[in-house]
Amino acid sequence: MIKHIVMWKLKEPSEGECRGANALQVKAWLDTCSDLVPGIRRFEVVVAQEDMEATCDVLLIAEFTSPEALAAYNGHPDHLALKARVAPLRESRQCFDYVFDVNLPLQHAGAAALAVRP
Repeated sequence: MIKHIVMWKLKEPSEGECRGANALQVKAWLDTCSDLVPGIRRFEVVVAQEDMEATCDVLLIAEFTSPEALAAYNGHPDHLALKARVAPLRESRQCFDYVFDVNLPLQHAGAAALAVRP
C-alpha cells in the first residue's frame, strides 16, 4: 500500500477570496478526485479548523493499493487540471508518499522505511 499525504498553505487573499473560502473550494475540487482511478483505498480531504493547531490550510490523506495506482492518479487528466486550478491559490505545497503494510500495527507501519534510510 502507498500512503499519499499532501498539505497546502494558501495565499491570503487570492483570486478575490479569503484563504478560508479558498480552502473550502480546494476541498470541494479534491473531493471530486476520490474515485478517479481504480486502486484508491482511502481519500480524505480536510480543511484547517479554527480551534485546532494547523500549519496548512488543506490536507489530503490518500491510500493507494500500489505504486501504479498512485501513478495513474497523478497522471489522470482531471488531477492535472485540478493542480492547475489550485496553483494560483497556493503559497506552498508539501507532499509525503510512503509504502506501508496494512498487516503491521500502526506504530510499526513505517519502521521498515526508517530502518533502510541512510
